[in-house]
Amino acid sequence: MTMEPPAAGDQRRSQLLRGVLDLCLLSLIAERPRYGFEFAQALADGGLQLVSDGSIYPLLARMERAGLVASYRAPSPSGGAPRKYYRLTEAGRAELGGGRADWQAFAGPVGRILSGTHSTGETTP
Repeated sequence: MTMEPPAAGDQRRSQLLRGVLDLCLLSLIAERPRYGFEFAQALADGGLQLVSDGSIYPLLARMERAGLVASYRAPSPSGGAPRKYYRLTEAGRAELGGGRADWQAFAGPVGRILSGTHSTGETTP
């Protein structure tokens, strides 16, 4: 058995994450309104350290243009410049609900196949 170089594993995780990062952000916003830096921190705390600010901000802007999130400015508790917070819209809540259902429908079968517990009715020699 050959070992895969760590860079290849990071690349695969990055590709997988690209397809669900929007749902992860929507889910984090559903917990409470958040500002930019908090997203990267929350994702890293959840085990997704591969996400950079450069991936998060363009996605938030796209989601705002699509009407899934709305932004507002609020004073910084530390007295600095006001922070831009994001909150879910009704369309964002609907998108998150549908996305969660889609993820469960996708992740369950993939998990069974990858764990070798799927059943095709065929036997292997």
